[in-house]
Amino acid sequence: MAHQTTQETQDGHEMRMAFLEHLAELRDRGLRIFVAIFVGTVIGFFFSAQAIEVLQEPFCEIAANPADCEFTTLNPTDNIMVFFRVALLLGGILAIPLVTYQVMAFITPGLTKRERRIVFMSIPAITILFLVGVLFSWFILIPPALTFLNGFLPNLFDPEWTADGYLSFTTSLIFWMGVAFETPLVFFVLSVIGMVTPKALASNWRIAIVAASIAAAVITPTIDPVNMFLVMGPLLALYVISILLTFVGIRINQARNK
Repeated sequence: MAHQTTQETQDGHEMRMAFLEHLAELRDRGLRIFVAIFVGTVIGFFFSAQAIEVLQEPFCEIAANPADCEFTTLNPTDNIMVFFRVALLLGGILAIPLVTYQVMAFITPGLTKRERRIVFMSIPAITILFLVGVLFSWFILIPPALTFLNGFLPNLFDPEWTADGYLSFTTSLIFWMGVAFETPLVFFVLSVIGMVTPKALASNWRIAIVAASIAAAVITPTIDPVNMFLVMGPLLALYVISILLTFVGIRINQARNK
């Protein structure tokens, strides 16, 4: 009995130590992510004004007077908040390679040297997919979304969007669609190292639909079905692509382990 009690005490001590080590790793990686985003945001300060001008272009195209399409601000600090919001977006884009690596390294502990190399080598491709998602949202999603919102019940509403409202919508859509476009390759890498299977992804399709609808609601803070579908459609398509890629990843994993 005494031996069993001693063993339970040792097991409990090891579990606490493992938990504390896990928290320490989370703290360290979270700090690295914060520093990366902070540095990226500082760099973004120098380009924020130009980025706002670029983000303003779709707004000007649908404005009643395209030659005079300055943003409306309702509060004294709106212009400063918008400037910092866009700088933060640029900082997030610049930091995405390091952020992605830190997140993947945290959720895939205990990797072998070869598996860590696979994760590290996948970061450039994952970053490219993030940029593809940014371009997809900018050229494919934002124009019809803005056209729909601007033309909804024109006999009842006269749209006059504020800088904060417009840029909150566009920057959120741009950034999170970029993140969403990373997921197929992330799942592929996880399948190559044996952590995800296509069967597990396919069997959780109901959860994927619910998650996609929640993500669409968060990314586009509107309740209209048009914009929800514009976001949900690509998210579900990316999930299907993820399943297909994990088939390839599992085959690679099985071939390596033979």
